Amino acid sequence: MSSLFGKLETDVEIKASSKQFHDMFRHKPHHINKAAGDKIQDGKPRVAKEVVEAIDEGKNLITFRVIEGDLLQHYKSFKLTVQASPKPRGEQGCVVHWTLEFEKLHPGIVNPHTLLQLVADISKDLETHLLQA
Repeated sequence: MSSLFGKLETDVEIKASSKQFHDMFRHKPHHINKAAGDKIQDGKPRVAKEVVEAIDEGKNLITFRVIEGDLLQHYKSFKLTVQASPKPRGEQGCVVHWTLEFEKLHPGIVNPHTLLQLVADISKDLETHLLQA
């Protein structure tokens, strides 16, 4: 496998249910900006236009492919997958699993660890928002 291809993953435990979290991305994406506006609007403006590539309602999974924007100045392709899995019976909440898959334009591009941290932080902001709803 070429060093231009990469994959980063992280898990975030939240107290909201897997269905609540999935439904936010699936049916109310406009609420994400409200819940995590300080992260989405903070700093230098960045743009990413994405399309939903796949949805698996049974697994609370959504895959997005970036089709326009700043990320494509560094990456030939970029895909984000988010899956919310219920915690074992009796435990409140879920585990949100993020996967970032990408192909760099050249070997000098760094892996997008800051973006991985951003989606993890947004997950925690959504937890707060969902628990207040």
